Amino acid sequence: MKKLFGTDGVRGVANVYPMTTEMAMQIGRAAAYIFKKDGDTRRHRIVIGKDTRLSGYMIENALAAGICSMGVDVLLVGPLPTPGIANITSSMRADAGVVISASHNPFQDNGIKFFSRDGVKLPDAVELTIEDLIFSKGIDSLRPIATEVGKAFRIDDAVGRYVVFLKSTFPKELDLSGLKIALDCANGAAYKVAPAVFEELGAEVIPLSVKPNGSNINAGCGSLHPEVVSEAVRSHGAHLGIALDGDADRVIFVDEYGNQVDGDRIMAICATDMLKRRKLRKNTLVATVMSNMGLDIAIRKAGGRIVKTAVGDRYVVEEMMRGGYNFGGEQSGHLIFLDYNTTGDGIQSALQVLAVMRRRQRPLSELAGIMEPLPQVLVNVRVKKRKDIAAFPEVASLLSTIDEKMKDEGRVLIRYSGTEPLLRIMLEGRDRGVIESWSEEIADLVRKRIGG
Repeated sequence: MKKLFGTDGVRGVANVYPMTTEMAMQIGRAAAYIFKKDGDTRRHRIVIGKDTRLSGYMIENALAAGICSMGVDVLLVGPLPTPGIANITSSMRADAGVVISASHNPFQDNGIKFFSRDGVKLPDAVELTIEDLIFSKGIDSLRPIATEVGKAFRIDDAVGRYVVFLKSTFPKELDLSGLKIALDCANGAAYKVAPAVFEELGAEVIPLSVKPNGSNINAGCGSLHPEVVSEAVRSHGAHLGIALDGDADRVIFVDEYGNQVDGDRIMAICATDMLKRRKLRKNTLVATVMSNMGLDIAIRKAGGRIVKTAVGDRYVVEEMMRGGYNFGGEQSGHLIFLDYNTTGDGIQSALQVLAVMRRRQRPLSELAGIMEPLPQVLVNVRVKKRKDIAAFPEVASLLSTIDEKMKDEGRVLIRYSGTEPLLRIMLEGRDRGVIESWSEEIADLVRKRIGG
């Protein structure tokens, strides 16, 4: 069992264990030890980037100190989207990349996650090794001295590099002239990059939440609050709205009427377009178990198939690499176009959707009609402890009864959040009223047993 790492790195309230400066320094030391290859005399380098949280400064300095103390140099890029750090890491041939961000969580939280030199999130085995080095104190005695300690450098043109990369992923024969885009950057890491990309490609941008102050990241804005960009689309007569989260690795869209278009519909739009152009490798889309059954129906109808993984974009990427696939994602808006980047990228995903709109000369609302989702209900229950639900006979019995009644026209999925003390209860079926009633019945039972 992991002690520090969850489904997306280490995460928690900043300045409270495990997100303390002391632990950040230890994580930096352990990671530097792992990424520093034995017998290689060259200077090793690790990239560090962050979002716009106030606590990012202290964690950045602690991580850098830990890494440098192991004789590895640090490249500081400042606020930059998570996928931008993955891109900079691989393009600069650094040994690893570190992202200081809690993604969509409120500003008081923060997190640490790693990319390998190839820009891919670390597998569970490497994260367990980092934890073992920390708790066993196996590297406490390793202290490079004199010229062997690391140095820290600031990369001043990281934003410009990433903007150039993003524009290069948009078809050269197309541009965005004549398009009006409402863009919500969540006062997060993309506040400079995203407006620049869309404007330089010719779009008229209505910028929202682009004035971070350290505490307003994700605060009533961004992908968690699509109603903000929806209202901007309607009031400004925009062609669509794009809402990013705090570290810009995921994206939610709204169409020209202000209606939300989630990750499942976007996957349906892009995958069917790729199928038509014979660009979808092995005619396969990779999605998670949370994706709506309507997505399966749409992809099969277009001549493709879906492979499902556990929840988490890292597992989607792992399956894509294992199976040789090039497109996958999550309902939440993590979309991975492996031909361009190694992790979810909200801005780059938006460019792919805009390319489909341009090629087909159709508004987003019309394109979204390719998928008809089944009603889906998600209830989050705050818990004291993560206990096996099967250990409670009355809960297990209720789940069995619901499964039997649904047969092949729906499903129940229960899982713990990887980043918060929540049990997520998801039901899908033909009748929304019925599944809402069942979801509340399950939630009530769970609250009585392990509710927080």
